[in-house]
Amino acid sequence: MSGAMVSVTGWGRTAPTSARLVRPGTYEEAVTAVRNCGARGGIARGLGRAYGDAAQNAGGAVLDMTGLDRIHAIDAGSGTVLCDAGVSLHRLMEVLLPLGWFVPVTPGTRQVTVGGAIGADIHGKNHHVSGSFSRHVLALELLTADGEIHAVGRGTPLFDATTGGMGLTGVILTATVRLLPVETSYMSVDTERATDLDDLMARLTATDHRYRYSVAWIDLLARGAATGRAVLTRGDHAPLEALREGTRARRRPLAFRPRQFPPAPPFVPEGLLGRVGVGLFNEIWYRKAPRARTGELQQIPAFFHPLDGVPHWNRIYGRGGFVQYQFVVGHGQEDALHRIVHRISVRRCPSFLAVLKRFGEADPGWLSFPMPGWTLALDIPANLPRLGSFLDELDEEVAAAGGRVYLAKDSRLRPDLLAAMYPRLADFRALRAELDPRGVFVSDLARRLDL
Repeated sequence: MSGAMVSVTGWGRTAPTSARLVRPGTYEEAVTAVRNCGARGGIARGLGRAYGDAAQNAGGAVLDMTGLDRIHAIDAGSGTVLCDAGVSLHRLMEVLLPLGWFVPVTPGTRQVTVGGAIGADIHGKNHHVSGSFSRHVLALELLTADGEIHAVGRGTPLFDATTGGMGLTGVILTATVRLLPVETSYMSVDTERATDLDDLMARLTATDHRYRYSVAWIDLLARGAATGRAVLTRGDHAPLEALREGTRARRRPLAFRPRQFPPAPPFVPEGLLGRVGVGLFNEIWYRKAPRARTGELQQIPAFFHPLDGVPHWNRIYGRGGFVQYQFVVGHGQEDALHRIVHRISVRRCPSFLAVLKRFGEADPGWLSFPMPGWTLALDIPANLPRLGSFLDELDEEVAAAGGRVYLAKDSRLRPDLLAAMYPRLADFRALRAELDPRGVFVSDLARRLDL
């Protein structure tokens, strides 16, 4: 339990810091770890898929919670699961899909722990229908700074501070999660192309209510009349009757078979993801997409988590790593979204992983990211010249439009903009001060933003 000093980064592989890594294997060891964090405090960490510095703690302790990964109980009648916070969504899918249940919300990777899903209040392609992950959490157990374990129920201030609270209210130990019933492990998918941003937003606004899942890949290097052109992909879980009789799929309709490809190489040429390379990729990707196709059957991993098939895909950005920038602006602020997309296009940011979605109603988490409106996420090589000042300008535009950036993906937001983006920030800070007066739980993100 003493832990060794190791270098820790987020998934973006930027700004590494050293911390003492401790991996508790029991609740008792987790309590001991919290009580012995030391002067620099500690922060829980799952599978390391937060892009920025949320699960780093320079000079302090980082608690690797993946050793607590038991599934305690599954109620196949009511559709709930009680599990440790270190259980991954991947593991839940392995166990639950054969029983006819699916996780209620999944982001673009299934390599996320349940604790991380709650701490970041993750969202997926179904936010306009299902909200964020915390909406489906019925209860949780939280290890607080005094070393005590508390049962935390929905509707309480501690629950709302913890869901989206980036691990700063305590260490989540267990959670009870409500599941989604499914008949197969396949998706019925509709794909279409949008000619520009206006066309894309009109299609999303008019027809999103017909689909449980909806997302658009957007070409942020396209300019002129094609600015914001996109490939729109939407779907729902395929019913059993959609699988043809006599096929392997029909014989094993709930099989979960993620494909695995060779890992990304340790070093990738720096220019590979420059404007020329990404521009070529974007052109090919847009052109090869069907103008309109309906009812295509895809397996769950292909629809939700295509990059999970490539281990260490974050290496493709080279040694400098990358920044993932995600923001949301509300309905009625479409002009702000247009301006930001135009600025990114003019700036020629080489992003081939850029997605636009519509959010539905917000959940009550005080620092939860989603709000009704439009969210855009994009990956950008961190070594792009003057990237910091450019993103600062975008932050200011987002804040002026009443929007916010996603803390689980942030690595460089200025603290002076945080209160404008998160109106319950003062409540969060006050509860933190009462619950953790010695500052036991802390991270590089928390220090940078004075959380």
